Amino acid sequence: MAWFDPENVIAVLTAALGVATSAGVLWYERRVPRRKRIGYRVQMDTPIGSGVSQGRANVRLGLFSETPDMADATLVLLRVENDGSQSIANDDYTGRGEQPHGLTAEFTGRTVRGVAVTHSPGADHLMDHFTPAAGLRHTGALIRLPRVPLNRNEHFKLLVLLTGANVGSPIRVTGGIRDGEVSPNTALRPDEKPPVFGRSARIITVALTVCVVTLASIILVRNTPPPPIECAPGSLTVTGSTAFAPVLEAAEKELERKCDDVRIEVRASGSAEGLRRLVGEGAKPGNADSTVALSDGVRPEAYTELSETPVGISLFHLVVNDHVGVRNLDLGTIRKIFRGEILNWEEIGGPDMTIKLISRDAGSGTREVFRRRVLGGSEPTFSSRDCTTRSAPDVPYIRCELDGTEEVLSAVARVRGAIGYGELREGRDTKGLHPLAMDGALPSIGTIGSSSYPFRETEYAYTYGRPPAGSPAAGFLDYLSRGGGQDIMLDHGHLPCATPEGMALCAGDRTPRARYDEADGHG
Repeated sequence: MAWFDPENVIAVLTAALGVATSAGVLWYERRVPRRKRIGYRVQMDTPIGSGVSQGRANVRLGLFSETPDMADATLVLLRVENDGSQSIANDDYTGRGEQPHGLTAEFTGRTVRGVAVTHSPGADHLMDHFTPAAGLRHTGALIRLPRVPLNRNEHFKLLVLLTGANVGSPIRVTGGIRDGEVSPNTALRPDEKPPVFGRSARIITVALTVCVVTLASIILVRNTPPPPIECAPGSLTVTGSTAFAPVLEAAEKELERKCDDVRIEVRASGSAEGLRRLVGEGAKPGNADSTVALSDGVRPEAYTELSETPVGISLFHLVVNDHVGVRNLDLGTIRKIFRGEILNWEEIGGPDMTIKLISRDAGSGTREVFRRRVLGGSEPTFSSRDCTTRSAPDVPYIRCELDGTEEVLSAVARVRGAIGYGELREGRDTKGLHPLAMDGALPSIGTIGSSSYPFRETEYAYTYGRPPAGSPAAGFLDYLSRGGGQDIMLDHGHLPCATPEGMALCAGDRTPRARYDEADGHG
């Protein structure tokens, strides 16, 4: 693990932030002096003089209707309390000289006519301080308040009778507090519910929550499994063997279904053509890992720049038209038929019917496997364009060449007396033809390891050099050779090289004789 990768740096910084926040709050609580504070609040300011009007009738219902100098009387309820974090003692007030009072309440523009004092429940001792001797007195717009010691959250209230100004004129309480202040009240009102946690607890909780969420997110991202190796994002062209095309097309659908950013295009144009395309595309800058070519057999010697991965064993079979009753032939007879030495089925116990050879074109890997594994030599010259009549009168046999396995099988099913070959999986459901055994043996994945059946070949996947890890080509090769592609191969009649039986067969096929003979024009 790299200690300085982004995830580790973020994790360390987040953890450090959580620790620093907790330590900072604790230090503040222990080291920073907590403020002493007296707050005040006007809880009522209402007119009570004869000038009070009621509704639209402007009826005067003042308490002092018979006292002209009280016509503008107002009643104020002023709450004064200790809303700081520490208790306030008598000597915490900082009035000058010998002045006994601690605070001054000022009612701007009004004259104080009388004062009544109430106190917090359970704080009867406070009343001993509200005496003239202790400093309680009023004059003009001012009330001098004594130095009243207040525990935390203790309060007293002043009910003040005033004249001389309208309701709402400014009211202010002033005074000096050692290591503290006097200011308008910020504490909770009596009818307000106190918070469950204090400010420091809230800060620590929020900070630690942020840290925990951040660290959990990092852990979640780290523990999220990476996408499968076959899901490396990008585009890939898969070309080559038509015999292996059904496997490639099924793999394409499966990978594009399970992988969001994978785009695969299958172009099955024959083994030789696929290898030539790979060499041409791979030589272009930036294209080395954009193409994979599947080949029936080992690459030609000249393509030294190509890297191979054996993926599976393909089985092929001979098929004949249903009008030919022959079901089994020995290998020698099959070679004579495809050399043009036997021209009628009647010669080998079949009906009186001309033999028509339906073959693959010269670029076919299937044709190369048939030539090498079954015939031990080349097929005769092309002699028919429609697979039914000779285009060269001096050639005694009928032989045509078609582009793909499906075309060959369709022609064999359609043309009376036809014989052809193709990949095992193809043609099983084609009506009008049936398989032909060789020396009594039919192709079977179940017996391939012990059978002498010759018409088989290792399928190789080729790339232009070794593709880098994380590339679409590397992911596709891994899927075919070790991943879910093995099940697809089995479903289509191929034996994966990764199986114990397949390993031995694939290794045994890796011999010089298995290479294409390009000098003969096959591939």
